[in-house]
Amino acid sequence: MVVLDVISLTQQMLDEPELTPNIRKLLEGARQCSIRPVFPAVTGTAQATYITGEAPSGHGIICNGLMDRNYKEVTMWNQTMVPVQGAKLWEKLKKEDPEAKTAVLFWQFSKLTTADYVVTPAPIHLEDKMILWCDSKPRDLYPNLAEKYGEFDLKTFWGPLASVKSSEWIAQAALDVLDEYRPRLSLVYLPNLDYHAQRFGPDSEQVRQAVKELDSVIGGFVEELERRGLRDETRIVLLSEYSFKPVNRPVYINRLLNENGYVAVNRVQEMDFADIEKSAAFALADHQIAHVYVPNPADISAVKELLLDTPGIAEVWGEQEKRENRIDHPGAGELIAIAEPDSWFVYYWWLDNERAPDFAHTVDIHRKPGYDPVELFVDMKTYKIPLEPDRIRGSHGLPARGAGDLVSMIVTGRDIDLPEQMDATDVHEFLLNLAIQAKGVTV
Repeated sequence: MVVLDVISLTQQMLDEPELTPNIRKLLEGARQCSIRPVFPAVTGTAQATYITGEAPSGHGIICNGLMDRNYKEVTMWNQTMVPVQGAKLWEKLKKEDPEAKTAVLFWQFSKLTTADYVVTPAPIHLEDKMILWCDSKPRDLYPNLAEKYGEFDLKTFWGPLASVKSSEWIAQAALDVLDEYRPRLSLVYLPNLDYHAQRFGPDSEQVRQAVKELDSVIGGFVEELERRGLRDETRIVLLSEYSFKPVNRPVYINRLLNENGYVAVNRVQEMDFADIEKSAAFALADHQIAHVYVPNPADISAVKELLLDTPGIAEVWGEQEKRENRIDHPGAGELIAIAEPDSWFVYYWWLDNERAPDFAHTVDIHRKPGYDPVELFVDMKTYKIPLEPDRIRGSHGLPARGAGDLVSMIVTGRDIDLPEQMDATDVHEFLLNLAIQAKGVTV
């Protein structure tokens, strides 16, 4: 069974034959259902939910970043399985059948995993350059793939040059892993629909082109399965994470907190660095949600009132709302800010762009204590990331509250039954049962 995580495949895309001819052909011998995304509807949380079957209250991945309350540090885009709590999909599969093996390619939490086969980005940063590299299990897996297909170019995976080339490389690698090792279950991340949806908005012509590109990748994947004689014994699952909202209003939540005396700043060499240890409130901004950490309980009410009075912020959750939405984990903020559908949260805390830290102008996903989609753009005069959040036209993350928030899951084979709709937390058990039954099944 091969699960292709395609991020944001919606029914609207499937209803247009010119956009998805290969996927529609796949549907002729498949079942389909809608998925209600987990909250927050962001990649780290969605993938952790599919891996464990838990909501954030159980697995602990409260967004794409984590606040370490002991060290007073935010880490973004953790690549290791360490913080993901709960039994993993492949661990449960192996418990049912010790012979069953799992491959994980480019899913977020791939390092230090108990899965059998792994390929995940692991660039080596030197003083004057970056060496393209990927971690793999077994160790020679990536070198062999790189010899055949060239090095995996991280610049096509994220940043101003992000493109379908990353998904093409990953799909080729997944085919080779499937052919050589025959894992019972493969989890494969194809990111192409993410880029233009944020750059230009989900309804843009550029996104339509990205859908066509992804459809072509999937079509080529199926053709290659057939050429290698693997198609009849491979069940394909197209699984999505979230849908996009068109946005036009960035909300500078940490600037707001700074202006009101909550964010502490250290000025070093004319740059303003956030001092989370001494901050009375700090927001971990991630797309359309923000975890707001308020160490002193006496400050919570005032911070909540300040946020609620801010244009672009629709709701501010406390303990009760966190419990109701299954995100009442110790790692969550004391407050969670929810953006209006047309808005999204910017991580910036400096009040003058001339005081921005150097890393703000670079593609530096691990040093920035918040998500920065502006990394998808570059100033062609300076070759720096522009500090212009107004460029962003698409975002995601909000609670799923309507049909427009649903995404699709497609499963090849007519031998299964699917409900019309499924919660993201139920997908885990469904995939597990399919993988258990997959041994020797022709689909």
